[in-house]
Amino acid sequence: MIIAQISDTHILSKSSGLVEGTSRSENLRRCIAAINRDAVDAVIHTGDTVQQGLAEEYEHLREILYELSSPIFLVPGNRDHHATLRKYFSHLSYLPQTGDFLHYTIEDFPLRLVALDSVEDGERKGVYCQRRVDWLNKTLSAQPDRPTLLFIHHPPFNIEPHYLGGYRRQREAEDLTMVASRHLQVKRLICGHVHCLHHEMWAGTVATTMPSVAVDLRKSMDQEIGDAPLYVLHKFSEDGNFVTQPKLVTD
Repeated sequence: MIIAQISDTHILSKSSGLVEGTSRSENLRRCIAAINRDAVDAVIHTGDTVQQGLAEEYEHLREILYELSSPIFLVPGNRDHHATLRKYFSHLSYLPQTGDFLHYTIEDFPLRLVALDSVEDGERKGVYCQRRVDWLNKTLSAQPDRPTLLFIHHPPFNIEPHYLGGYRRQREAEDLTMVASRHLQVKRLICGHVHCLHHEMWAGTVATTMPSVAVDLRKSMDQEIGDAPLYVLHKFSEDGNFVTQPKLVTD
């Protein structure tokens, strides 16, 4: 199974009049064209889909994402607005239309996909409250033998030097880590938010983050990538191996 990850697109409305609005939509369109050529099984967006959570931004985002030839699975970031995201992506049947969280599972692939919502209104940092942790534990416990990919917007660990304590409470991050570590079927955690490429061991598996698709928001540690848009391919094989490969878009 091949999954393309995109993240932190921070799309603006068509009428914003800002230079970065044009460049961000073009960065995403170029990634989508390359992803379509890769013929992936699924695309995961790890949050901050738009800049301010406005209806006009989601309308623009939806128009761009319609160009994808593979199914798209979204998890909200701190820039997203739950109600507006639900409204403009109501055609995505997996997104819960009621309740406080946009958690869900996808059971249609060899790799089970589990999305955990780490966003709370008015809070920029990641939130892993007891209700969220309990949902994750129950969800993972239901299918302990299914290889699983977990995706969350906020990484539940520090990334020096610019992402330190990026979650509301240290105890929440520790509780989430402890629960995930009990479930050996979790083969990978993928996150967004920090706008940089990073890999580390977490809860007995490998966690990765990726640079922002929006090139103007890329962190200094990834400046060597240059001005090319980038997405990440995650390849899961039948023997259980998981390979992650950044993909620069050069055409």
